[in-house]
Amino acid sequence: MVSEYNAAPQTLCKKKLMETTLSIIKPDAVQKGYIEDICSKIEDYGLKIRSKRQIQLTQEQAEGFYAEHKGKPFFEALIKYMTSGPVQVLIIQGEDAISRYRFLMGNTNPKEANPGTLRHDFAQSIDANAVHGSDSIESAAREVAYFFPQGLSSE
Repeated sequence: MVSEYNAAPQTLCKKKLMETTLSIIKPDAVQKGYIEDICSKIEDYGLKIRSKRQIQLTQEQAEGFYAEHKGKPFFEALIKYMTSGPVQVLIIQGEDAISRYRFLMGNTNPKEANPGTLRHDFAQSIDANAVHGSDSIESAAREVAYFFPQGLSSE
């Protein structure tokens, strides 16, 4: 494994990218009152929350957001779960925000997540795993636009 300290020089010289990503604090974590704790951990990790709002997803909104999973065995349960209560959607920005936030989220299965990660600390199960985060620059752009079509300017 290549660490930061033994990487090739061109890797060390690579500029870090300012990125924007989406986070969703899922119904289980909202219901348990973890919004502020999760937001604090995000900011303590050096990422900036640029916008946030709480919404109740309709079935149509949830199906649209998770359209790439339509037809998969877990799709119906996912939609039912994501519409079971309010969610908090956040726009997060920072250097390498996508990969850094995904690291902070931890393993999808909270039993396998490292201590201190959001899923280790706040998730109930692999299905009720507290948070969502975009997995690429392309999905981040699509997901941010889905929930914040007006951008960062208004709430």
